[in-house]
Amino acid sequence: MHDVRTVRAPSMLRLATASLAGTAIEFYDFFVYGTAAALVLGPLFFPTFSPVAGTLAAFGTFGVGFVARPLGSVLFGHIGDRHGRRPVLVASLLLTGASTVAVGCVPTYDTIGVAAPVLLLVLRFLQGLGLGGEWGGAVLLTAEHAPAERRGLWSSFPQVGPALGFLLANGVMLALSATLTDAQFASWGWRVPFWAAGVLAVAGLWLRSSLTESPSFLEIDDHARVPLAEVVRDHWRLVLLTAGALAVGYAIFYAVTTWSLAYATERLGVSRTVMLTCIMAAVVVKGALTPVAALLGDRCGRRPLCLAGCAAAALWMFPMVALLATGAPLLMFLGFLGAMLAFITMFAVIAAYLPELYEPRVRCTGAAVGYNLGGVLGGALTPIVATALAEQSGRVPWGVAAYLTGIALLSLGCFALLPETRPVRVVAKEAAVG
Repeated sequence: MHDVRTVRAPSMLRLATASLAGTAIEFYDFFVYGTAAALVLGPLFFPTFSPVAGTLAAFGTFGVGFVARPLGSVLFGHIGDRHGRRPVLVASLLLTGASTVAVGCVPTYDTIGVAAPVLLLVLRFLQGLGLGGEWGGAVLLTAEHAPAERRGLWSSFPQVGPALGFLLANGVMLALSATLTDAQFASWGWRVPFWAAGVLAVAGLWLRSSLTESPSFLEIDDHARVPLAEVVRDHWRLVLLTAGALAVGYAIFYAVTTWSLAYATERLGVSRTVMLTCIMAAVVVKGALTPVAALLGDRCGRRPLCLAGCAAAALWMFPMVALLATGAPLLMFLGFLGAMLAFITMFAVIAAYLPELYEPRVRCTGAAVGYNLGGVLGGALTPIVATALAEQSGRVPWGVAAYLTGIALLSLGCFALLPETRPVRVVAKEAAVG
């Protein structure tokens, strides 16, 4: 795979920052739904269910967003491979922003009956469709502009976006939860973060208006007519391996940020404010260390960090669940922090790793489909399976720990079968210097 021409650092900084801002906004849209599902959507949209069944139903609509993401990666991947990476960024942001604002306007079950959860389901699907295109476009535009020796670092900027989006979404929820009564929050307070998505989407479109097309895309002489067909025919094994490899990252992140929030508030009696604070503190550290881990990936390679992160995750899931079950804020934070450190060891380098695994003519489709299929395996199922397992457990939900450990071992095996992609000329240059 050839390396494209590079871009001067100041231009790279502007481009990477715009990509970061866009992913932060789109993941804000996606995460704010997950937090609302854990805290309030069950009683409002599934009031005829028991509390646990209502939470499961709310997490079911949450999971629909993940199912839609691979479809979004196919749709927007086709656009990205046929017409350029830049149009993907605009279209995906518009779709995700509009559907998120609409979620905040949906009447509850008490007002329109069964139409309420149906509308919620449709809008969540559209959210996922937009986000499925966002990651591929933002990461590829950055990675394909970046110099080979610092591709991991520059590509990590969009990877910081999910952490910022999560912190923004949960910060708004935390502020509302702390200042409103339970009745006010359930009546209208939960809608405010969804309405705010409209303002953020406009800001994101303005930031992305000045981005230039990827040089790698411009160098392609023969664009794939049907990128998905080529990916399925020539790269199906790679797609399955990358999906399996990334499943653990999604499982960890949503076990910490979504399932544990519902479990601790409903089963352990921990307040929403305490839980959101513990989770957000761990995500702050994760976001801050993302560029550091990415630099290490530029120095040591992508695959070794991914293997180390998977191994750490497999070893930490039982301690994390045990610490969560204490209900003690400091201990829960330590459990979440260990999980986030294992997560970012892998995912800091993924934005460079996945594009390097695929040839440029089908890169937008292949990388995005693999990335988002991992989301279905790890993200869509984890809150649902973990909630069901915890319901059958005692004080400490060991079944959840076993489930997460199993996913970590699956991902470890998939990473072991993937090749290293760190550019050969960078390795040769370092060897000559050494």
